[in-house]
Amino acid sequence: MPTGSLKDRASAIVTARALETGVARIIAASTGNAGVAQAAMANAAGISAVVVVPETAPKGKVAQLVVFGAELLLVKGNYDAAFELALRASAELGWYCRNTAYNPFSAEGKKTVAFEICEQLAAELGPPKSGQGWRAPDRIFVSVGDGNIISGLHKGLKDLHALGWIDRMPKLVGVQSEGSAAVANAFAAGTETITPVTATTIADSISADRPADGVRAVRAARQTEGVIIKVSDQQILDAIVALGRDATIFAEPAASAAYAGLLAQVDAKAVDPEEQVVVLVTGNGLKDVASASRATAEPPHIEPTVEALQQALAVTRGTR
Repeated sequence: MPTGSLKDRASAIVTARALETGVARIIAASTGNAGVAQAAMANAAGISAVVVVPETAPKGKVAQLVVFGAELLLVKGNYDAAFELALRASAELGWYCRNTAYNPFSAEGKKTVAFEICEQLAAELGPPKSGQGWRAPDRIFVSVGDGNIISGLHKGLKDLHALGWIDRMPKLVGVQSEGSAAVANAFAAGTETITPVTATTIADSISADRPADGVRAVRAARQTEGVIIKVSDQQILDAIVALGRDATIFAEPAASAAYAGLLAQVDAKAVDPEEQVVVLVTGNGLKDVASASRATAEPPHIEPTVEALQQALAVTRGTR
């Protein structure tokens, strides 16, 4: 993840396709991460990238977009407005559209994480009980916004299973914020009809009113006997801290949502303690430092004396 998010995989494949077809300009709608990834990959390949993001995008992601040389435009509206603008511009101006779920190569890029998981588990833990091939975990937790990561992951696992490289399909658990839960709502209702919501969540990278890949996300969970669940923004913030202390990983809110989902499922006794579980952490916490600050307490301010140091440490240790 050279730019700090799993979106790099999709953008790498989209850019490779653009090079194959002689495309001169790519346009992408994004909440931040996909655009950053596309800007970096396009720049490395010598292709122009136009990126449209909501004007509310975190400053860290906007800064990355500028640094990587994107032709950046901040849209007065939400992600769906930026998505529609990119589609219209692509159609009218003849640019190559990278939009998630619209461009099939985005899922082809994201499915590579399935290959990595199963290959690495086999290398670290040995082959499965069948004695050959790569090793699939029992369950994979993944944050869900527009649904492209979980559907890409599902596609990769299906490819491996069809080839006989894994002997079973893991259960896929999608995790959405309560404030952006169109996919979870459809799953709970037992339908594939994705009813749009007015998304409001601290996890901007999984904020989607009308998830573009929602139907395939629902199918990914159902077809693997998994589930799509919701967590609160407070659980997402708490998971940033828990993930940092449990696994020494700094995640942005959209990425910590997957870990919040695991913690919630463990509390609900929905996960067997003997299961082998993988959690996808899809974005680096440095992309949204403001949210990390919200998740943690303000450190004490002290006088530069040993006595003040000891007193402050005694207080902070007592609150942990």
